[in-house]
Amino acid sequence: MASVTTPSAAVRFLERVGRGSVRGVAEIGEGAGLLVQSVYWLIMGPGQRQPVRPQAVFAQMTEIGIRAIPIVGLMAATVGIMLAIQGIYTLRVFGAESRVTIGIALSVTREFAPLITAILVAGRTGSALAARLGTMEINQEIDALRVMGINPVRFLVVPAVLGCLVMVPSLTVFSDIVGLWAAGIYVGAELGMNMAAYVDELIQVLTENDILHGIAKSAIFGVLIAVIGVINGLSVTGGAEGVGRYTTRAVVQSIAAIVVTDMVFVFVVTR
Repeated sequence: MASVTTPSAAVRFLERVGRGSVRGVAEIGEGAGLLVQSVYWLIMGPGQRQPVRPQAVFAQMTEIGIRAIPIVGLMAATVGIMLAIQGIYTLRVFGAESRVTIGIALSVTREFAPLITAILVAGRTGSALAARLGTMEINQEIDALRVMGINPVRFLVVPAVLGCLVMVPSLTVFSDIVGLWAAGIYVGAELGMNMAAYVDELIQVLTENDILHGIAKSAIFGVLIAVIGVINGLSVTGGAEGVGRYTTRAVVQSIAAIVVTDMVFVFVVTR
C-alpha cells in the first residue's frame, strides 16, 4: 500500500504565502474595479437616472471631516509642539536652535500633518465604514438594494470615496495650520521669538510645492482609506464576530497602505 507523503513545514509555509499573495492581488484588483465603477457612476449616473445623491456625499463629508476636527486639532498641536521640543534639543548641540523653524515647517507640511491626519481618519472612518457595510452585508441589505435596482457602488461607495477625497486634504490643511501655530507658541516661549518673526520665517522657508506635496499625498490616502474600508466591509462573513474581525483588518490595512504609499510617494517626487 502506497504511503501518503506529508508536506514539509517549508512547503506548507510557501503554500500559505502563495495563497495570501493571490488574495492580496485579488483585493487590489477589486479595489481598482471599485474606483473605476465609482468614476463611472459619478459621470454617467445622471444620464441613467441614478445620480450620486448630494445629501449622502455631504453626510459623509460631515462624518469624516467636521466631526474629526477636535481630535485632528489636538493631535496636530501635540505633534507641532513635539517637533519644536525635539528640534530645539537637537539643534542646541550645534548652537543653531534659532533655525528650528526650517525643520518644523518642512516636517509638518510635507510629512506629519498628512500622515497623522490620514491615520486618524483610517482609525475613525475606515473602521466605521467597514463595520457599516459589513453589517449590511450580513443582513442582506446590499442584496436588497440590487433587487430594487439600486447599484450598491453608486449608493454606498461613491459618497464615501468623495467624502474622503475632499475632507482628508481639508483636514490636512487644518492640521498644517494648527501644528505650525502650536509649534510657534512653544518656540516663542523657549527662544523668545515673537509670532510675527516666526510667521515671517515660515513664509521664507515654505514654498507652494511643500504645501501641495502634503495635500497630494493626503488625497491619495483618502481614496485608500475609503476603498480598503469598502472592500473589507463587503468581505464580512461569520456574523458579528466577522464584523469585528474585518473592521480591525480594515484599520490595519489602511494604516499599512498609508505608510507604504507615503514612502513610495516621497521617493518618487524627490528624485
